[in-house]
Amino acid sequence: MSSFRPRPADYALWATSGVGVAGLAAAALGSQALELALWLVLLGLIAAAGYALRRHRRRSRSEAAWRDALFERSGISLWREDWTPVGKAIMALKKGGVHDIQAYFAAHPEEARALRRQVMIKDVNAFTVEMMGARSKADFIGSLDRILPDSDQTFDQWLIAFGRGDAFYRSETHIVRPDGAHLDCLFTAALPSSLEGFKDILVTALDITDYKALQASLVSAQTEAARASRITTVGALTASIAHEVNTPVASILANVQAALRWLRRAEPNLPEAEQALDRAVADAARTSQVIGRTRDFLSASPPSPQPVDLAETARIAAILIDRELRLHDTSIHLDAESGLPRVMADPIQMQQVLVNLMLNAVQAMREQPAPRDVTVTVRSDATAVTVSVADGGPGVPPAVRPRLFEPFASSKADGMGIGLAICRTSVEAAGGRIWLDEGQAPGATFHVSLPVATADQTFNP
Repeated sequence: MSSFRPRPADYALWATSGVGVAGLAAAALGSQALELALWLVLLGLIAAAGYALRRHRRRSRSEAAWRDALFERSGISLWREDWTPVGKAIMALKKGGVHDIQAYFAAHPEEARALRRQVMIKDVNAFTVEMMGARSKADFIGSLDRILPDSDQTFDQWLIAFGRGDAFYRSETHIVRPDGAHLDCLFTAALPSSLEGFKDILVTALDITDYKALQASLVSAQTEAARASRITTVGALTASIAHEVNTPVASILANVQAALRWLRRAEPNLPEAEQALDRAVADAARTSQVIGRTRDFLSASPPSPQPVDLAETARIAAILIDRELRLHDTSIHLDAESGLPRVMADPIQMQQVLVNLMLNAVQAMREQPAPRDVTVTVRSDATAVTVSVADGGPGVPPAVRPRLFEPFASSKADGMGIGLAICRTSVEAAGGRIWLDEGQAPGATFHVSLPVATADQTFNP
């Protein structure tokens, strides 16, 4: 036989019925019956209220148990703290007319330290115990001052946030583990709006120690990469200058050595020595121009275009590499049309472009059997003048061709990969283009094409 348990509705029904019975009894039996009926109504209401109170208590206990379970089982560090002394102090200061909380505690740091010692940690969850490497919650219960190092700067920010009436507080700080190790943590909390709320502030903490270490490693790697980039840039600059001045300096050396030989003969040949020294002086002047133009080029200074005769420029370039030609037993054959139109370009840059191309052609054939010939042709049409430099060497490997004009790309074992990159920049700065014949074998042919100067450009009053 099942037991009967009245429901709240039953109590309410009895109370309502009691009121109805009381009315009927009062009409039929008089005041004594009415008093009895009212007592029945009162008993029914008391029973209903008692049932509702017991149900509310059970629900409250259930909700509290649920909150406790959520607190303990959360996968993030949770702290319950009592900040009541801080709340009282802030309210007292504001009541006393102090509204700049930051300035006040900056002038009274000992008061801030005293308040920090009064903030109490009431509870932490299991995840906090694990994160902090502690034995139990007992390692944390007590003053907040125990886990915040003297170097902590965030407590004052808490005080300022309370003083401003902020709804939330977020900050990054480091705390001391029971074993003495420091953890970098990100804290956040909902801030109370009344003194009662200061009794139980829930604080979440996220361990970001590994993240900070990773960020530090990335910064270190970026710093090292920047340093390596600077070293590479300096290396490229040095290589560029060395590449550009090597040929005229070598020519200076050859002419000075020739002058010394003429002077040291039993009967010195002064005219020949004088000519050699004149050539050395001219080479030195060209070296100075090369250095100046290279500096302007690397500093992105605008070039100084003027009408240039590419045939004459090719002849000068061939003279400048005379020592390399003799060293490698190579001949240059210049084939230029007569009456070539001029182009607008920087003459020194164009001279260096052709010197680079001719030197590359000479060096490409140094392992070839004699005779070794470099052919330089200069042709024009209605819109452009084109200089072609051809050699009979092994050619450019297919793997190198796509990046041949990029910095540090070279088909030579001892090449720096700077010359052709500089050539392309110089030629394109003059509005022209440079390219390599595709699939030519044997040898390689480089072409430089520059637009013909207009009448207005060549006119020089």
